[in-house]
Amino acid sequence: MEGAAERGVLAVLVVLAGLAACGSGSEIIEGPKNVTALKGSEARFNCTISQGWKLIMWALRGTVVLSMTPSEPIITNDRFTSASYQEGGNFISEMIIHDVQLSDAGQVKCSLQNSNRDGSAFLSVQVMGQLLIPGGSLVVIEDKPCNVTCRALNWTTLPDLSWEIGVPVSHSSYYSVPEPEDLQSAVSILALTPQGNGTVTCVAEMKGLDVRESVTINLTVVPPPLDSIDKPGASLPTWAIVLLAVSLSLLLILIIVLIIMFCCCVSRTEKEESSYQSEIRKSATVKTSKDTVGTKLKSANENYGYRSDEPRTTQPASLHAKSSEAGVPEQCSSRQPHQESDHRQLGPANHPQVSFNVASPKKVRNVTLV
Repeated sequence: MEGAAERGVLAVLVVLAGLAACGSGSEIIEGPKNVTALKGSEARFNCTISQGWKLIMWALRGTVVLSMTPSEPIITNDRFTSASYQEGGNFISEMIIHDVQLSDAGQVKCSLQNSNRDGSAFLSVQVMGQLLIPGGSLVVIEDKPCNVTCRALNWTTLPDLSWEIGVPVSHSSYYSVPEPEDLQSAVSILALTPQGNGTVTCVAEMKGLDVRESVTINLTVVPPPLDSIDKPGASLPTWAIVLLAVSLSLLLILIIVLIIMFCCCVSRTEKEESSYQSEIRKSATVKTSKDTVGTKLKSANENYGYRSDEPRTTQPASLHAKSSEAGVPEQCSSRQPHQESDHRQLGPANHPQVSFNVASPKKVRNVTLV
C-alpha cells in the first residue's frame, strides 16, 4: 500500500512538472498600452503571447478580474469580458471593460501562470460634463461689441474650449480659464463685433479622445436705435469713422488754405494803403512847408531901429541906387502928404512897412524877418 501511494504521489508530481514545463515555454511578446476612456464607454487592452500558454490572467488595480485558459475564459464580473485572435503564429488576448467608471482608473496588468514576466498599462477615465451658453439665443446691436459666455461644468479632465463663428464680424477673439472655485469647470468668453445674423457654436474637445461636445445659439443683429448716436459712449461704424476722419482732414486743409489767402490779401492791402498814405504825407508835407514860408513872410515885421555898421566905402553903388529909388517915394509923399501920414499910423500895427529916410543918403533900408 505504501508503495502504491508513493507511486501516486510521484505521478502527480510528474503531471505538475509537465504542466510547468509546458507553461514555461510561452512568454509575453507585447503587453497592453495606455488607454484613455470616457466614463460610460468601453476600454480595450490587448496582450500578445507566444504559443504554448496554459493560463492568462488580467488584473485591474492589483485585483484579478479576468482569467483565460486555452479552452474558455473564466469570467468573475460581467463588466470584464475577453476576446482572442491569432496573428503570425502568436496568440492575442483582449480584455474589454464595459461601462467604464472613474473608480476603474489605474494600472492594468497582463500575466502568465508560472512566469515572472508581465505587461502593464494605465487606464485614464474622463468625464464629459455639461456644456451650455447661459441665456440661449441673443439679440445684439449691429457693429456694437458684445460678449458670449460658454461654461463647461463637471468635466474630468477639463476640455479644450473653442468657438465656431457663423456670423459676419469685424472683430472677434476669445479666451478660456478654469473656474476659480471649481476645478472641474471652465469658462470661455467670446468677444465679437457682429455685422449680421447667424449662429455661434461653443465646442469642447476631450484631451486624448476623439470626442467633442458642442452647443449652438442663434445671434440676431438689429440696427442701432436712432437716439444712440446722441448718447455718450455710442460707437460709430468703422466706415463712418473713416469718412469722418477724411472729412475733417479735408476741412482742416481748406481752413489752412483760406487763412493763407486771407493773410496774403491783408498784406497786399496794407502795402497799398501804406504807399497811398506815404504819398498823402508827402503832399501834406510839401503844402505845409509852403504855407509855413508864406506865413513867415506875411508875419515879418520891420525893425525900425536897425542901422548898418558897415563902412561906407564897401557899398557906394548900393547907396547911390537906394538914394535914387528913394526919390520917387519922396515926390509921391509931397503930392499926398495926408495919405502918407495915415499909412504911417496904421502900418506898424497891421502890415509890414518899409521906411525911407531921404534926408541923408547915408541911411540904408533894412528889413528883419521875425
